[in-house]
Order: sequence, then C-alpha cells, then structure tokens
Amino acid sequence: MLVQFGNCRLELVQGDVTNQQVDAIVNAANDQLAGGGGVDGAIHRAGGPALLDETRRRYPDGCPTGDAVVTTAGNLNARYVFHAVGPVWRGGQHCEADLLRSAYRSCLELAVEHNCATIAFPAISTGVYGYPTDRAAEESLNAVREFLIEHGQPELTRFVLFGEGSFGAFARVLEGMSV
Repeated sequence: MLVQFGNCRLELVQGDVTNQQVDAIVNAANDQLAGGGGVDGAIHRAGGPALLDETRRRYPDGCPTGDAVVTTAGNLNARYVFHAVGPVWRGGQHCEADLLRSAYRSCLELAVEHNCATIAFPAISTGVYGYPTDRAAEESLNAVREFLIEHGQPELTRFVLFGEGSFGAFARVLEGMSV
C-alpha cells in the first residue's frame, strides 16, 4: 500500500525489516541500547556484533525514551541503523502518544541529517512494550505524515509490518489519510 504526500511516498509492506534495502533501518531499541528480543534482537542478529559494539562505545548512557541515535548498519542492506526508543504502554496516561510520535520524528530528523532518501520502520513499541497496535498506527502514521508534509523528505518512508494484524491496523489508518 502506497500513499503520496507531495514528493514523498509512504508505503506499508508486510515482512521483515532486516531484509529491506534502504538507506536507514529503524530499530525498536530499549533505552540501554543493549539488544533484546523482537525487532531489536532480529536487527542485532542480522547486523552482527558491530551494532552492539558501536552503541556501547558511542552511547554508553543509552538513549532516552522518545529519542533515537544512529550507528552504521553492520551486515544489513542499509547505510545506517537508527535506534529508536519507544514508550512502554502504561494505559495511555503517561505521555505514551507524545513519546511514540517523538521517536518517529527523531528518526526522520536523523534521516534528513544523514541524507537518507529511504527509511524503513517497524511498528515501534507494539511488541513486548505493549502499545496497542491500532493506537500506535494512528500516532506513528500521523507523525510521519506531518513530518513529510513539513520537510518534503525523505523520498520513501516504508513501514515494514510483521504479521497480518499489524499490517491491517496500519492499512486502515493509512486508507483514512489517503482520502
């Protein structure tokens, strides 16, 4: 599924974010940048030990929730990995929506700063962090759309969604944006 905002394309695909050939792959990281399960574990396995070595060396204090940091991509088919820390869902009364939107914006700012024409996102915070997928789809897609309209870049922003449920939730939100 593809929607155009000015010169920018926003695409949804179902699959594995580690297989994307883009300038930057976004990792759904923890605040210690210590690797983990889910998307984080898959990216670290595919990227190799260089990712963890670089995050430990460059970011010994980790990364705050709602922000992102950059490393090289190791063995991935990308130039960079943007390690974004999304919020843990605690019922929606602890600024989770603002923090989630901020994590996506931080990655897009890094993409512009590093001249990335293409970026691939997972559904940040929807796994073990428990953010409801429907709400995450709404917040993340709106944050990305607003950024693309305001900045006119990157050229392609792809959401790579694992599983039909996640893809369906994001597709419903994106369909509402394209009318």
